[in-house]
Amino acid sequence: MASNLDPTKYADWQIVQDAEKEMLTIYEIAKNLGLTREELLPHGHYIGKIDFKAVLERLKDRPNGKYIDVTSITPTPLGEGKSTSCIGLVQGLGKLGKNVCAAIRQPSGGPTMNIKGSAAGGGLSQCIPLTPFSLGFTGDINAIMNAHNLAMVALTSRMQHERNYTDEQLERLSGMKRIDIDPTRVEMGWVMDFCCQALRNIIIGIDGENGKSDGFMMRSKFNIAVSSEVMAILAVAKDFKDMRERIGKIVVAYTKKGKPVTTEELEVAGAMSAWMVEALNPSLMQTLEGQPIIVHAGPFANIAIGQSSIIADQIGLKLSDYHVTESGFGADIGFEKFWNLKCRLSGLVPDCAVIVATVRALKCHGGAPVPVPGKPMPEEYLSENVAWVAKGCDNLIHHIRTVRKAGIPPVVCVNVFHTDTNDEIAKIREICEAEGARVAVSDHWKKGGDGALEFAQAVVDACEEGTNFKFLYELDMPIKQKIELVAREIYGADGVEYSNEANAAAERIQADPELSKMGVCMLKTHLSLSDNPELKGAPKGWKLKIREILTYGGAGFIVPVAGNISLMPGTVSNPAFRRIDVNIETGKVEGVF
Repeated sequence: MASNLDPTKYADWQIVQDAEKEMLTIYEIAKNLGLTREELLPHGHYIGKIDFKAVLERLKDRPNGKYIDVTSITPTPLGEGKSTSCIGLVQGLGKLGKNVCAAIRQPSGGPTMNIKGSAAGGGLSQCIPLTPFSLGFTGDINAIMNAHNLAMVALTSRMQHERNYTDEQLERLSGMKRIDIDPTRVEMGWVMDFCCQALRNIIIGIDGENGKSDGFMMRSKFNIAVSSEVMAILAVAKDFKDMRERIGKIVVAYTKKGKPVTTEELEVAGAMSAWMVEALNPSLMQTLEGQPIIVHAGPFANIAIGQSSIIADQIGLKLSDYHVTESGFGADIGFEKFWNLKCRLSGLVPDCAVIVATVRALKCHGGAPVPVPGKPMPEEYLSENVAWVAKGCDNLIHHIRTVRKAGIPPVVCVNVFHTDTNDEIAKIREICEAEGARVAVSDHWKKGGDGALEFAQAVVDACEEGTNFKFLYELDMPIKQKIELVAREIYGADGVEYSNEANAAAERIQADPELSKMGVCMLKTHLSLSDNPELKGAPKGWKLKIREILTYGGAGFIVPVAGNISLMPGTVSNPAFRRIDVNIETGKVEGVF
């Protein structure tokens, strides 16, 4: 089934269209995965959803397979092929005769239409069908947007009615008592699934022809959909009951007396949950070589939890001998959240973690000019420079040590490009082996599963090594101590500095017996170990700056926001949507990558 096209000569979407001519039906994929016909919920011929409740009930007594997390070093703005390597690993394990599947995250329309593409992988290590995967798929992100924005509809309409009516009128018209929401302490904004910097800060509810019936005027904002707390809940919920309870605990605002206002209090949590019922079932598709791929939850570990879902992993672990899951961006944010949040909530312990590295990124950390999306790759990346690669390995070593702090065996995957030289690759291997880490060179991008055999065997060997798994922090530690541990031990900071607003939030959280025992979901740049995207390698002599601390009461996280990170990314000057179109003869979408 795999395409015979050379990825050095053809675009990803062209390779996919070639492979899709012979792809397996969703019924064949489901059968190969071990699903019964009743457990598959088809969405056409080639994608579907999985009735997770039925699967997990049927297989509750079956032992779990091996559990592998895929993360990476600190990437360049172009990404380092983590999804490609995740799919390449599945293909390589398949070539070794292993029963394998993976859980990856659904792409956001933001990067698909902006910089990074669809997150379907690349070259001969992609998942298909590409177009539906990239453009809405089975509707989960749409459900998240509707559920999230419904909470904002409930909040803003309630604020308008409380302003327009007396207490007596309000109770007579609706049976509701006044909440007295503080318009300056609204936690939530609206969401959409595109990158749109123009919507980061807005004014809503401006009086029009209908005067005060047009809404409550106040400052508001839009964030990207996948950063929504509803998406985080999708990633960590274990069943319908758990999801419903978590959605009801979402804090949307505070009263003028400082009391949190939840979706449950606004009587909207049930309707929000109704939007999410189908979304709680993971989706199913395939690699170019026909292995099953489970898709659930979303990307962006820099501004979200950034993990494939607990439910997807539970299914994969029951149905396969090797289950590969994906964490967003580098090990400082994606793996750290997998380790201290997702594993804590799921009770699952990984057998190994893969750290994807590229010569390109190591050169960037070693002194080469930073690549700019939409512009030609700088000449420095097209010629050999072993010294830059060696210097950049400081960043790689930092991530290897982070994985080891969790008590998990690391495997370094050198995701090779055709421009890499033997001496550059040999230097990476030498440095990793001196650190005592397994390292495998993988050419899955160019050769698919056949290029990932060394990689797959290294993962199999690491899974037999055994673990000494432990969390970085305990939940009963003071909130600032948890933040400081992440900053010092994972980022390499000298300490933490808090704004006045963040200090006040930390004090409020610490005084709450329930909130103070939540985990930490840090938001910071993915382009550096620090909170400054310009600092490459493994920077020293800096402090993490926390500007605010959000409360995700439903997901169960405290969310410190570091540096200048924004929950609404911006669209670049040369976005991907300029190159996407429809072939008017065939009706096929072209240019999605």
